[in-house]
Amino acid sequence: MGIRIATLSENTANYGFLAEWGLSVVVEVDGARILMDSGLSFSAVYNAHLMGIDLSTIDRIVLSHGHADHTGGLKEVLKIKHSVEVIAHPDVWASKYTRRDGETKDQFIGIPFSREELESRGAKFNLTKEPVRITENVMTTGEIPMLSGYEEIENNLFVKEDGVLRQDPLADDVALVIDTEFGLIVILGCAHRGMVNTLRRAQSLTGKELIYAAIGGTHLFRASDERIEKTIADLKGMGIQKLGVSHCTGFRATARLAQDFENGFFMNNAGTKLVLP
Repeated sequence: MGIRIATLSENTANYGFLAEWGLSVVVEVDGARILMDSGLSFSAVYNAHLMGIDLSTIDRIVLSHGHADHTGGLKEVLKIKHSVEVIAHPDVWASKYTRRDGETKDQFIGIPFSREELESRGAKFNLTKEPVRITENVMTTGEIPMLSGYEEIENNLFVKEDGVLRQDPLADDVALVIDTEFGLIVILGCAHRGMVNTLRRAQSLTGKELIYAAIGGTHLFRASDERIEKTIADLKGMGIQKLGVSHCTGFRATARLAQDFENGFFMNNAGTKLVLP
C-alpha cells in the first residue's frame, strides 16, 4: 500500500511556498484523495497549485476541529471543488473564542463562514461524534477520550452559549487514521485533546499497537517540560518510526522531539511531500 501525503498549509514553508498559521494536508490512499483541514485562508489552494495537486479531485474533506486556522480556507477550496462531503464532529459549529495572554477582550476563532454559505457552495456536512470509515483502511477517530492523565486542554479556549462563555472541551478534535500492514499512520490536526490520547484512540479503534508515523499538529507549544518528557516516553513505547511535526508544536517541544527521534523526525512544513512507507 503506497500512501502519499502532501502538506498544503502550515506555519512554516519549504522554499517557494506560502507559510500561514494553521494546517492543511492531502492524503492519497486506497484510490481516494482526502483533504484534512483547509488552513487559515488561501495558502492551501495557492500551495496545492504549486505542488501540482488538483483540488477538484478531492473525494472527502475532514475537519479536525472548528478553529479558523483549520477551516478558514474552506471557501477557497469550494471554489475549485464544487460538491464534496465534509466530515466533522457536530461541535465544529460551536461559537468558539479565545482570550490571548495579556488581553482582556475575547476573540472569535471559530469557522469564519456560516454553514448556509458553505452549503450553498457545495459542502455536504456529515456531522457525527462517531468514527467515520472513509475507505477500507482509512477512518476518522470520532471523539477522543482523555485517558493519559497528563494531557490537558488549554483553559483559554471557550465556547459561547446564550451569551455566556464556558471552557471548550474540544470534543470536536479528531484525527485521521490510516491502517497499513507496516503500522498505523495518524494525521493530527491540532491534537487539542492530547497527542498521546489521539494515538491511543487510533490503537483502540484498529486493535493494532504499532504507530508507524504521526504527522501534524501536536499542541505542545504551551506544554510543561514534564508533559513533553512523558509524551516522548509514550511515543517511544508506540514504536514510532516517523514523526513529522507541524503548526502548534512549538520550538521547545520540537527541539526535544528532534533530539530523541533523530533520523525519524522531520519538520512537516508547507510544501512537504511524503510517500510511505
